[in-house]
Amino acid sequence: MADTYDVIVLGSGPGGYVAAIRAAQLGLKTAIVERELLGGICLNWGCIPTKALLRSAEVFHQMKHAKNYGLSAENITADLDAVVQRSRGVAKQLNQGVTHLMKKNKITVHMGTGKLVAPGKLQVTGEKGTETLEAKHIVIATGARARDLPHAKADGNRVWTYRHAMTPKEMPTKLLVIGSGAIGIEFASFYNDMGVDVTVVEMMDRIVPVEDADVSAFLEKQLTKQGMKIMTSAKTSDMVVGKDSVKVTITDKAGKAEAVEFSHMIVAIGIVPNVENIGLEDLGIEPDKRFHIKTDDYGRTNVKGIWAIGDCVDGPWLAHKASHEGVTAAEAIAQELGNKDVHPHPLDRRNIPGCTYCHPQIASVGMTEAKAKEAGYEVKAGTFPFIGNGKAIALGEPEGFVKTVFDAKTGELLGAHMIGAEVTEMIQGYVVGKTLETTEAELMNTVFPHPTISETMHEATLAAYGRALHM
Repeated sequence: MADTYDVIVLGSGPGGYVAAIRAAQLGLKTAIVERELLGGICLNWGCIPTKALLRSAEVFHQMKHAKNYGLSAENITADLDAVVQRSRGVAKQLNQGVTHLMKKNKITVHMGTGKLVAPGKLQVTGEKGTETLEAKHIVIATGARARDLPHAKADGNRVWTYRHAMTPKEMPTKLLVIGSGAIGIEFASFYNDMGVDVTVVEMMDRIVPVEDADVSAFLEKQLTKQGMKIMTSAKTSDMVVGKDSVKVTITDKAGKAEAVEFSHMIVAIGIVPNVENIGLEDLGIEPDKRFHIKTDDYGRTNVKGIWAIGDCVDGPWLAHKASHEGVTAAEAIAQELGNKDVHPHPLDRRNIPGCTYCHPQIASVGMTEAKAKEAGYEVKAGTFPFIGNGKAIALGEPEGFVKTVFDAKTGELLGAHMIGAEVTEMIQGYVVGKTLETTEAELMNTVFPHPTISETMHEATLAAYGRALHM
């Protein structure tokens, strides 16, 4: 007889395992199906281990610049194997943490590959052979994978995806990074800090193109200053992958083409949702134009009892967005099953922060100044530089700024954009403000602690209204 549950979650990434935990908290009999490692890509091969790598690179960078702090450190070297080993250790610790959370919340774990065979039925092939599980509701949280270049597929040798770049067999000598989104620019920053000759090629007219134009321009200036070569409005072609190198023809913004040889190449041109071979077509579950699963604001697909969250649905494709969707879907399921005390709220994509952990860091929420103007707003924008902040100067991190964008008519905070030290920790202040529908008045009247870099958030608000105090 098939195992029967209230909820089965297919995939245990930050969307899937959080959905399972919230469902269990609400008293639902819950199972989770995972084909590889609990925690999914984020905990094992994405968000967390990459931050461990970047932390090692950051410490290495500071050690090489010890004299800037009145210190002496000589013959500084990096042990790539040890750096990678530390990163994998961090991932393992978090994987074990998710395993503990499953046991704590009495969630049954089925290790194997899942496929929908009928509404409410999921076939799992794995460590127990093939078994069929049944549930009143099934949540698809299968995530996504790196997109390959059609003419140069990743081989783990010379052509890498993020996964290969995270556990390199050797340190590159000359690295090409194709794509300057969060993944591409983070690995470019890591390897550059580790002493590698790095070139970034971006087909758009600026790097990190989803960010505010001022942030993009500042980041390009800083990365170039650090020794990185940045090529925007550029394209690659005629790739020849050899045993010891990869040769690529790069056409720059002026139309000049040049064949350049690299020791390695990272492809970071986006993601592909993991929606193949899981039974969607047989059940008539509809994809959108980019082959992501179509859902409503609560995660419902067009087939009753089937839900979808995370990177296999519409973006932004971020771990914290997936987790939030997981909670929303679990609460909506509980409500459908008769829980009158739970009140799910749909996701507001306008209030989802984005963070990029390059050096310097980037963080943002809401509309850029250009997008706000395109949307018809009359805006007030203010910028405050880190060089005007005592804590940033004391830290030796004066490169950066905070920019705010307000509706000139109502004072609504439309967006906030940061670049500099620890901005990924500061952005949440603006996220809370936007969620509470704050205006410039509340931010101006908030007391920020001194000395902190967060004071730049206050000053950027004041600057939008011509009231900055320290510049």
